[in-house]
Amino acid sequence: MSELQDEPQSPLAIPDYRRFWLARFLSVFATTGMVVVLGYQLYDVARSQYGMSIGSAAFQLGLLGLAQFLPVLLLTPVAGLMADRFDRRKVSGFAILIDLVVALVLALATWHGHLNLPLLFGLGALHGTARVFIGPAMSSIAPNIVPVQLLPRAVAINAMAWQTGSVGGPAIAGLLFAWVPALPYWMAVVLLAAAAISVFGIRPLPPAQESRRAHPFSQIVGGLTFVWHDRFLFGCITLDLFAVLLGGATALLPVYARDILLVDGLPVGANGLGLMRAAPGAGAVLVALLLARKPIASGVGAKMLLAVAIYGVATIGFGLSRNYLLSLGLLAALGAADMVSVFIRNTLVQLHTPDSVRGRVSAISGLAISASNELGEMQSGLAAALLGATGAVVFGGVGAIFITVLWAAWFPELRRVQSFTDERLHQKEHAT
Repeated sequence: MSELQDEPQSPLAIPDYRRFWLARFLSVFATTGMVVVLGYQLYDVARSQYGMSIGSAAFQLGLLGLAQFLPVLLLTPVAGLMADRFDRRKVSGFAILIDLVVALVLALATWHGHLNLPLLFGLGALHGTARVFIGPAMSSIAPNIVPVQLLPRAVAINAMAWQTGSVGGPAIAGLLFAWVPALPYWMAVVLLAAAAISVFGIRPLPPAQESRRAHPFSQIVGGLTFVWHDRFLFGCITLDLFAVLLGGATALLPVYARDILLVDGLPVGANGLGLMRAAPGAGAVLVALLLARKPIASGVGAKMLLAVAIYGVATIGFGLSRNYLLSLGLLAALGAADMVSVFIRNTLVQLHTPDSVRGRVSAISGLAISASNELGEMQSGLAAALLGATGAVVFGGVGAIFITVLWAAWFPELRRVQSFTDERLHQKEHAT
């Protein structure tokens, strides 16, 4: 058999990648479901045990989001550094075990009826801490276990794990919670244990020697300056940050479900809201399946920018639509366009980043995504207060298109990349 025939033709043919994919899917499925139930319980506890009004209890949900985001904001440099200085499978595996402890405590507290706001806020912050360490380490594993030529397909399959887990996790957790309130957390304990076992089953991934020789503080600064001075990486990361920051419509979906979209003269309500929240994920999963079979091969930079522009157009269409089925279709299109953009951007960033600094770059990218999601919700709320829900969504879509045009002019490096094998993507390894 020839050497070419011996090479894997799919990432899933690689045992370590299968373990990695399973760990990613199980952890996302478990934690997204756990966080949804945690939010519901916090709101319920605030209303029933503390006697808060609807507005005050809803404000507690905002504080819970802040409690989960602050560790991401504060610990991202440390998490990226650890992903570069230590075995990435151990960093992600132990972080998954921290999430397992969160799920276990929530299961026991729910089972015995010992829930209170300080406990829920504390566990939410601990989950945020685990999340910030899981992200960079897990994102940096795939390039270590998958050949370069298979990395685009691996990124698409990774995205499929994320999307299916984030759609299925909350749905299953909601059903289990209605049956037995503690059951979603017990499910998370089992799934996170399986995820940790899968990660630890990957072959050891020792860091480069130079990663251990440099001073930790200089490495943190080095990771930040590396992204700042590399126009290609800086353009990729900030494109996603500002486009999602302006174009996010999901924060205002409850407004559309309750007061704007009608079926037979009645608001679509909670059931309609559930379908609307699932529609972007469904569009993204469909595109991820297509990309896993046949990744984009040419004009990747221009197609990434075009996908962001389509994302903006679909956002504008959703904002203006008053037909429920059309709105679902536009949300699915929005998710599909976002998946194309994310697929190309993640692949370009992974290929362009030297392995010695990949954990820190992944951490910075993850912080940008988290910031865009969290701040995007705040921006949408503020814009809705000033412009109304429709005006806010349309403004966000126009903003996403404007950012695309601006970035195409400011960062011509992005639109000039023709393929994932473009020599301009690959940098020589060096100590950072």
